[in-house]
Amino acid sequence: MNKPVILCVDDEPTILDSLKIQLKKEFQDNYLYEAAENANEALEIIEELQDNEISVLVIISDWLMPGMKGDDFLIKVHKCFPNIVKIMLTGQVNKSSINKAEQYADLYCCLHKPWNNQELIETIKSGIKKG
Repeated sequence: MNKPVILCVDDEPTILDSLKIQLKKEFQDNYLYEAAENANEALEIIEELQDNEISVLVIISDWLMPGMKGDDFLIKVHKCFPNIVKIMLTGQVNKSSINKAEQYADLYCCLHKPWNNQELIETIKSGIKKG
């Protein structure tokens, strides 16, 4: 059986590296960890994983990224994969974008950068339990 994936999406490679290190330290080899530097790359990864019958369990996405903003990306994902737990992790976002993601993407939580490691881990764990 294939392990489910936690997908991190952020245009800053150092953020992606930090997230992957933190997730691997906490969850070890219970999940696979994927990273994308923009929404379009993330959509390609999701499609490829689906083709290989690997499910995405959680998406942790930045909001302010080149191309597609995080709220629009999560809404697009939600239309095809409503059961994925969607978390926004961002340094910049306006309230209307959060509201839009909550309403149309079933956004589980929005955390702010710099993030608290324990808060992020607890949010992921509670999101997985909810799902």
